[in-house]
Amino acid sequence: MTMIAANLQDVRARLAAACKAAGRSPAAVDLLAVSKTFGVDAVLQAFDAGQRAFGENYIQEAVQKIAALRHLPLEWHCIGPVQSNKTRLVAENFDWVHTVDQFKTAKRLSDQRPLALSPLQVCIQVNIDHGANKSGVAPHDALALARQITELPHLRLRGLMCIPEPCANFAAALAVHKRVKTLLDELNADGLSLDTLSLGMSQDLEAAVSAGSTLVRVGTAIFGKR
Repeated sequence: MTMIAANLQDVRARLAAACKAAGRSPAAVDLLAVSKTFGVDAVLQAFDAGQRAFGENYIQEAVQKIAALRHLPLEWHCIGPVQSNKTRLVAENFDWVHTVDQFKTAKRLSDQRPLALSPLQVCIQVNIDHGANKSGVAPHDALALARQITELPHLRLRGLMCIPEPCANFAAALAVHKRVKTLLDELNADGLSLDTLSLGMSQDLEAAVSAGSTLVRVGTAIFGKR
């Protein structure tokens, strides 16, 4: 068994334990393997160990991997910032984008999505704790942006994504993560149909699962230090 396969086994065990502790089915939480800065060989090792969904931060690096592995049934998630000059690359190559926080970005992604592809799956990135140097829409602006995105023909709005500031302990992380879940519930109460909460990483996935995350983004615990 490779190191990556063993790490995946450990992460899946953590996820299963977190789901059990939260009274949730393990099937309710998907694992996104964050493969940024790691090469095709690392992705192949994860694929051989049963992983199918991969997250990438650096768009041009990701596009090269996507092209090299196009023969495999992989799902590619853009989880890094999307600059205006990169929207076409994202629209043409990715299955998901987690980091939409402006309507102009969403509009470009929709306009540039090839008609032959299914709609691009989108999450709105929320700056839940008002970090000064972080991307994300303010929570009170999320509903207006969500309604705009639902009108775009080649996108499908799925939910919210958040990267909270690191917390000192489980209880503090849980409290912050619950605020994101509450926001998702509020948006759905206002008439949206969102099913995805992209929340939690290597260090805080247990708190995220307890709060209601449906997709955790794990890199270091699978691939090792960058």
